[in-house]
Amino acid sequence: VQLVESGGGLVQPGGSLRLTCVATGFTLDYYAIGWFRQAPRKAREGVSCISTGGSTDYWDSVKGRFTISRDNAKNTVYLHMDSLKPEDTAVYYCAASSRGLCDGMNDRDWYNYWGQGTLVTVSS
Repeated sequence: VQLVESGGGLVQPGGSLRLTCVATGFTLDYYAIGWFRQAPRKAREGVSCISTGGSTDYWDSVKGRFTISRDNAKNTVYLHMDSLKPEDTAVYYCAASSRGLCDGMNDRDWYNYWGQGTLVTVSS
């Protein structure tokens, strides 16, 4: 069972990135998927979540800029990030919850599996 994130990198303020989370060893169809991020010297925080039914939720700081989506046929979840700001700089993690819902979007204990993270740096 594994989640693998990719798509991070260096981007200028105002730019865009798309992060990808691929699951191996299990089927994402039955899991809610959340994205978290952790900036240096800060706690890990929930960013977005998508339920098994496709309902989405976003942290206030990213609403209108980030979009989460899933492609169950590819066992993949995406996080499209627009209008990036320096304060978005962090390691981004995806996580899978067998509960299937996003009620615990910002609760690390809500999730069963975690990826290793991908670094996003927003800087000029």
